[in-house]
Amino acid sequence: MQVTETQNEGLKRSYAIKVTAAELEAKVNEKLAEAQPDVEMKGFRKGKVPMALLKKQFGQRVMGEAMQESIDGAMNEHFQSSGDRPAMQPEVKMTNEDWKEGDDVEVSMSYEALPEIPEVDFSAIKLEKMTVKADDAAIDEALANLAETAQDFKSRKKGSKAKDGDQVVLDFVGKVDGEAFDGGSAEDYPLVLGSNSFIPGFEEQLVGVKAGEEKAVTVTFPENYQAENLAGKEAVFDCTIKEVKEPVAAQIDDELAKKFGAEDLAGLKAQISERLEAEYTGAARAVMKRSLLDALDDMVSFELPPSLVEAEAGQIAHQLWHEENPDVEGHDHPEIEPTDEHNKLAERRVRLGLLLAEIGQKAEVEVTDAEMTQAIMNQARQYPGQERQFFEFVQQNQQMQQQMRAPIFEDKVVDHVVENATVKEKTVSKDDLQKAVEALEEE
Repeated sequence: MQVTETQNEGLKRSYAIKVTAAELEAKVNEKLAEAQPDVEMKGFRKGKVPMALLKKQFGQRVMGEAMQESIDGAMNEHFQSSGDRPAMQPEVKMTNEDWKEGDDVEVSMSYEALPEIPEVDFSAIKLEKMTVKADDAAIDEALANLAETAQDFKSRKKGSKAKDGDQVVLDFVGKVDGEAFDGGSAEDYPLVLGSNSFIPGFEEQLVGVKAGEEKAVTVTFPENYQAENLAGKEAVFDCTIKEVKEPVAAQIDDELAKKFGAEDLAGLKAQISERLEAEYTGAARAVMKRSLLDALDDMVSFELPPSLVEAEAGQIAHQLWHEENPDVEGHDHPEIEPTDEHNKLAERRVRLGLLLAEIGQKAEVEVTDAEMTQAIMNQARQYPGQERQFFEFVQQNQQMQQQMRAPIFEDKVVDHVVENATVKEKTVSKDDLQKAVEALEEE
């Protein structure tokens, strides 16, 4: 077997691989000899089929396997001896396409090698870690928001007209072609106007009604309505308004706390404080992570595999195009050409991705099975009732597993670098942290 270098420019590599006919024949004979003891054929005892007959019967198929194994072996041996790591799957093609049995096999292999990644002195990285305490004002604001979500309703003054957001207590009977239909009637039904819980157009017609008033509401059921006998039909609901109530925020007291699973108001405040500080910590980490990535990007410089940059730029351009054109769900759109800005961002992402991968490998950073399971469970919660199916889907999908593993790995590598960097804590206000987070979103 011969491996001859045909190109070595920058990170681009090309090689000509030749597997001689004699080597192939020896490989075929070896594979047939291995299989011979287990082969059964009419007219011969098991394991006694002559080699010549085996070669005639199975030689062509075994020849294909021998060719593939020989080429794969040559590639693996090359990467082990050269130390090269291909940036993407090598391009391999047969160059003597008119090959026939008895000829040598000639193959070309091309790839872009991953570059040498320079060492980084983590202690030279200076970072600022923002810390924010949950003050009384923030806790009170969060309490007020909770009280609003736990709102109650109280009766408006007699004669008041219902407004959007009010609760109207009513009796109603729905009829199609003058006949009442099943499920179209109710008594003392509490309907919040603007909640969109009824047929489109129903709630809007009740804005302005008063307690004691009767009103006929005419609506048309949607064409795709679940009850086929009503789909697309016009219906009239005879409504009797019992009460008109306005929304009022719940009282901030122990009863409110119990609604949210706390023993009392002090316990609810403690829960809110803990949640707020966890949010602040997460936001501060995002700001510090960006600072760290900026520092690493400034500290290192090395040649990038063009194929990786091109693929990343294309992905960025494609994603941004769909964000700007949300109505286009599929990929039936004009070809999207990456701009200089896309290419510049792609270079940064590829550079940092290769650097973090190298740091993680040297530090022996690994994503544990427990961490992966937790990540899958967290994402599965987005599909209520289908958690098991989602879990099984991820287990059977290597690409999906890699997509979920990558951000966990990156965060662990970032933690490793931060542990060895020079970090200074700085206490700031919530507003200062918010401004820093907004600055990230603008970049």
